[in-house]
Amino acid sequence: MKVKFISVKLRLPLKFGAEVIDSLKVVHVELDAYGAVGRGETPLSAAWAWPGRESFSYRENLMSEFCCFLQKNFPVPQRDPMSAGYAFLTGQLPGLLDEFNREHHCAMPHLAALICLSAFDIAMHDAWGLAHNIPTYRMYNRNYLEHDLAWFFKDEKFTGLYPEDFFVKEIPAELPVWHLVGGKDLLDAGELDGTEINDGFPVTLTGWIKRDGLSCLKIKLTGSDADWDYNRLVAVGKIALEYRCRALSPDFNCLVKDPEYVNAILDKLQREYPEIFALLLYVEQPFPYDLEAHRIDVHSCSQRKPLFMDESAHDWELVKLGYSLGWNGVALKVCKTQTGALLSACWAKAHGMQLMVQDLTNPMLATVPHILLAAHVGTIMGVECNAPQFCPAASLEMESLRPGVYTRRNGTVKTAALLGNGLGY
Repeated sequence: MKVKFISVKLRLPLKFGAEVIDSLKVVHVELDAYGAVGRGETPLSAAWAWPGRESFSYRENLMSEFCCFLQKNFPVPQRDPMSAGYAFLTGQLPGLLDEFNREHHCAMPHLAALICLSAFDIAMHDAWGLAHNIPTYRMYNRNYLEHDLAWFFKDEKFTGLYPEDFFVKEIPAELPVWHLVGGKDLLDAGELDGTEINDGFPVTLTGWIKRDGLSCLKIKLTGSDADWDYNRLVAVGKIALEYRCRALSPDFNCLVKDPEYVNAILDKLQREYPEIFALLLYVEQPFPYDLEAHRIDVHSCSQRKPLFMDESAHDWELVKLGYSLGWNGVALKVCKTQTGALLSACWAKAHGMQLMVQDLTNPMLATVPHILLAAHVGTIMGVECNAPQFCPAASLEMESLRPGVYTRRNGTVKTAALLGNGLGY
């Protein structure tokens, strides 16, 4: 097994809640399993997974160390990756995380550990398909899996059902792509002051819309300053109307404690700018991601607009808890493991919840399983891809091998280049 780390410089700062980052560290794993070598990559997004007072470099370095710790403790799978992955997630990972935290006198959260593990888990799923000379997504069925979903969910309603039963019938040739509007992003030429980066890529939202034909915009908000959040929604919404965009999604960054904060903003927007309100496709994770500690009833929010779990949707059991509290959508991420994302997708779809697939600014190989998941599970609209915005140079070499995957044109990314054996690398 090989583990290495790749540093990726961001061309523009990216704001996560109260933090601003200017680089990514991506973990790359090569795993020898089933008679093949599978690969997995994941950005170690400490700002997203491990908010805290410690420095960003401290948290990122500890996540790197945990990847090396997993390298020593991740077993060679003897079963299919769904069974092996779930056994590790539920059986070994909690104990390993506790051991690591004791040894390093730290408090790395479970979400950060999932990110580290995901590169190993993705590599396992890739090796499985490569060993059989078949695309991995054609193997999530009774012919290749030891257990049906009833075994994972401990629910007889899923007897005889497998992940493939919850996939779309035909893989779309292209997916609508979402663009991230960060809290520090310039919106139009009127905000330019002459100090902007000059690297050939747009520096304003309107510039990106014109260049990439964007029609879906995710808007980062503070979750703590209602006036700023409302005014930002209106400002981006007016641009969306001007350029005939078709969907907006506000992201409140897990900082809201009272549903009324969200409801008041939505109600005011509906009163004052009904055309912008109509563009809101869903609202993303306003509330603290520790769902068990913050069991907030969110039915009042989800009755106004679909409300999607993101950080709090660690696994299907937390999706189930969220469903009982009123959440009616799930934002999936392969950075929580391929195994976990598939199980969450299946449970959510079986209960009428809508899906979205979002990234952590996934460049290079990390882009591939991310887009594949969106193409197969069926989302409310397309997939989020912001690596072309923040670190386009990192994937330039790979674009020639996978045309249309790393560049966004006509508001879409392409899937045709990703349908090879394994995970399509």
